[in-house]
Amino acid sequence: MTISIRPAKDRGHANHGWLDTFHTFSFADYRDPRHMGWGPLRVINEDRVAPATGFPTHAHRDMEIITYVLEGALEHRDSLGTGSVIRPGEVQRMTAGTGVRHSEYNASKTEPVHLLQIWIEPARTGLPPGYEQKTFSDADKRGRLRLIASSDGREGSVTINQHAAVYATVLAAEQRVTHTLARRRRGWLQVARGTLTFNGQALAHGDGAAIEGAETLEIQGIEPVEALLFDLP
Repeated sequence: MTISIRPAKDRGHANHGWLDTFHTFSFADYRDPRHMGWGPLRVINEDRVAPATGFPTHAHRDMEIITYVLEGALEHRDSLGTGSVIRPGEVQRMTAGTGVRHSEYNASKTEPVHLLQIWIEPARTGLPPGYEQKTFSDADKRGRLRLIASSDGREGSVTINQHAAVYATVLAAEQRVTHTLARRRRGWLQVARGTLTFNGQALAHGDGAAIEGAETLEIQGIEPVEALLFDLP
């Protein structure tokens, strides 16, 4: 098994005043041919949006977009007539498909919103646009790898149109979880906050790790930590 660390400090970064954003992979004005994605995992953006601001209406197509809110509340409206507020513990999946236009705003006039936005390329293009939103509490993620997105919606996860699985975990110090990648699969670990060891290597907030090779992965908290694990084709 090979693990390649992507340090938080090496990510792309832009501060637009209303938006402070870090890009794990190439995105917008940040271009790095060495970091264009990992398999179908194309984007992991860590965004902090100032109060009463946000992303005006813009278009997407042929992408599975997962929004994972860490703090605050993000208000979503779109061209399909869908509207919702995404809060910590809630996961929204948007299938952009043949095309959708939407806006995302900080729902608070006083508090910032902190989120991860994840893009996964679909297994096929031209799908009908759609949304799904579900709640996964900290208690549901504590001390375990909780499946939050999958190709078949199993275990109450949101359904994505790709042969991928996304897990979330919340660990206390010394708590440990394991996961085995099947043959011809790859993985990505993203630390959302806190610090952990990953197969013996220390990772902190914003760090990522690319995994190749079928072997058991072990994640252990150093201090309270929240992380996402992607099991990818």
